[in-house]
Amino acid sequence: MTGQSTLETVKVEGAQLLDQIKRLIHEGNVRRIIVKQDERVIAEFPLTFGVIGVVIAPVLAAVGAITALLADCTIEIERSGEAPAGETPGPTEEG
Repeated sequence: MTGQSTLETVKVEGAQLLDQIKRLIHEGNVRRIIVKQDERVIAEFPLTFGVIGVVIAPVLAAVGAITALLADCTIEIERSGEAPAGETPGPTEEG
């Protein structure tokens, strides 16, 4: 691990939100997921490697509730290390 993180932005519709979050959680290199509508932060989920199994259920329950309320939203994904092959990383967010 290089200590760097990348920030990626993905636009989704409410119905796709839950599937997209599940996919991101299973990737394993995601440190934080932020769900936004326009520029307003709706939810933020920090994902720590050691507690992934513990946080999956509450995260998915919260995303399910959010999905019912949102039509279009943006997911910001903070990844540890390098972006997966084939994906272009977003701007690097510095602390």
